[in-house]
Amino acid sequence: MKALVFPGQGSQFVGMGKELYDSRKDIKDLMESANEILGFDILSIMFNGTDADLKKTEVTQPSIFIHSVAALKAVNGLGAEMVAGHSLGEFSALVANGVLSFDDGLKLVSERAKAMQEACDANPSSMAAILGLDDAKVEEICAQISGIVVPANYNCPGQLVISGETPAVEEACAKLKEAGAKRALLLPVNGAFHSPLMQPAQERLAAAIEKTKFRKATIPVYQNITTTAVTNPDEIKQNLIDQLTGPVKWTQSVQNMIKDGASNFVEVGPGKTLQGLIKKIDGSVDAASAI
Repeated sequence: MKALVFPGQGSQFVGMGKELYDSRKDIKDLMESANEILGFDILSIMFNGTDADLKKTEVTQPSIFIHSVAALKAVNGLGAEMVAGHSLGEFSALVANGVLSFDDGLKLVSERAKAMQEACDANPSSMAAILGLDDAKVEEICAQISGIVVPANYNCPGQLVISGETPAVEEACAKLKEAGAKRALLLPVNGAFHSPLMQPAQERLAAAIEKTKFRKATIPVYQNITTTAVTNPDEIKQNLIDQLTGPVKWTQSVQNMIKDGASNFVEVGPGKTLQGLIKKIDGSVDAASAI
């Protein structure tokens, strides 16, 4: 079975989407409509901006979504039987399985990005990558720290990102190194994504989601929060809302997709991050780029 997977924040690069834009008129029209929806020229930033421009959350998230949906259009869906997305990528996955239109998906992604940026500005906080330690040990140590620090991204075995208040994250990093972590690296972000500190953003996103039309999925989406196949629009909505303050369980989602028959994973969007993670989760499956 074929599964489409869509990347999240961090996969952006200057020049992203330009080849897709130049490849076909229907893709060009789709991408140009994003400027109108967002009210600013995001394509010029994607094609010709700086790394600093692209790293702004309110630019990064819509840029990756636009690129991913344009790439999806270029390959006509590839006859997939299931989809998943890493964090932000879940919105692209929901366009792929018919739950969201491109326009509605982009509006939600933009609202999500602005809300997350505001939450970061209001309460500066941190994330850190923990390498070479069992997930259970990371969970145990985070639970012992005073202050907010939680597992945020279960990327693959031995690679987990933690998120929370900066002093708590720093203390957790020190204790995780003592416990045998190969590395515990603070990430260059000024916010605690997928932690309780995103509560204000969650409320704002929930209000936007409730005003948006969600259709029944044509094929299942394996969502970050539940890690299992979902097609019901009401469940999908709630899982999207819960995702902002809950962890991205990518390892578990991929394992469940494989258990349900996925053997061929195709990454749709910028970069190759998810292919690498999937091969670390299970080296027996195929993982490649859509284009």
